[in-house]
Amino acid sequence: MAKSKRPGPKSAVVTLKAVAQHVGLTPGTVSVVLNNAPSAYAIPQETKNRILAAAKELNYRPNFFAQTLRNKRTYTIGVITEEIGDSYGSMVISGIEAYLRKMDYFFLTVVHRHDEHMLSRYSQLLLQRGVEGFITVDTTVQETPSLPTVAVAGHKKVRGVTNIVLDHVQAATLALHHLASLGHERIAFMKGNPLSSDSKDRWKAICEVAQKIGVKIDSELTVQIDIEDPTPQLGYPFAKQLLARNKPFTALFAYNDISAIGAIRALQERGLRVPQDVSVMGFDDIPGAVFNTPSLTTVRQPLARMGQVAAETLLERIGGRNDYPPEIAIEPELVVRESTAKIARQSRRA
Repeated sequence: MAKSKRPGPKSAVVTLKAVAQHVGLTPGTVSVVLNNAPSAYAIPQETKNRILAAAKELNYRPNFFAQTLRNKRTYTIGVITEEIGDSYGSMVISGIEAYLRKMDYFFLTVVHRHDEHMLSRYSQLLLQRGVEGFITVDTTVQETPSLPTVAVAGHKKVRGVTNIVLDHVQAATLALHHLASLGHERIAFMKGNPLSSDSKDRWKAICEVAQKIGVKIDSELTVQIDIEDPTPQLGYPFAKQLLARNKPFTALFAYNDISAIGAIRALQERGLRVPQDVSVMGFDDIPGAVFNTPSLTTVRQPLARMGQVAAETLLERIGGRNDYPPEIAIEPELVVRESTAKIARQSRRA
């Protein structure tokens, strides 16, 4: 019978002193170089290279807790989001993570689901954990925060907060011009849940652009989403509401992609074809939009990039930048796929 292998000895932790002995220098000199301290500029580049090569060869890992105590830094930020499992929030957080990982920062994430009590409690919890700043996602900041803060989809002007916002007027212009250019006049609309931080500004932009270009918004062809759901169920029952009113429409502009996908299902169950009978326009360009059947025409928000911009802006502010912008606008992009078509191709069944 074969003998079971015993676990090998744990590898010894390589200390700063061991690296110093390896290169024949003082621990202080090695520390200055490895921590990239301001005084490192006086050390010859050849010496720096020897120290960095030795640290890599010995697999030296700095003691995070020792660094934290010495520098009074945690290199940690707090991410506050409404939902972590939806396509919108996960893509923004992916962008945040990509930038922070590159900069050797950690982040802690809390999910409040629009519960004000939990939002307050989690904010305090992150402060107790020593975060150096906040990034909020789809969360309305109500008052001046105690730490540098960047809000993705933040629309309220608050002192101390930089808002990362999409240009919703440009987004509405791209979408409505596209539908109008295809000959659509009877357009149905899905308004977003009021709890979503983008809802008010997006609808306001749609109304302004529609009036400007002569697109009529009919109250009987407008439904209000009033549930929270990260699945296509967000749009499915509200498309059914529109259909139950028996008022014809040839195009539907949904609040976001996930509600558009749910709406397409409702239309298909009614025996309507997309786009031959009804064109459907989404918003966001989540990963599933291109794989839906039909693939979804949408207004793209560069969500991962918005997360990266938020993280970069926050680290600049933590680093001492005082002339921070109160708002950074991100440009949208129209992505035309299979779910929209010229009205000449559509039947009158809708």
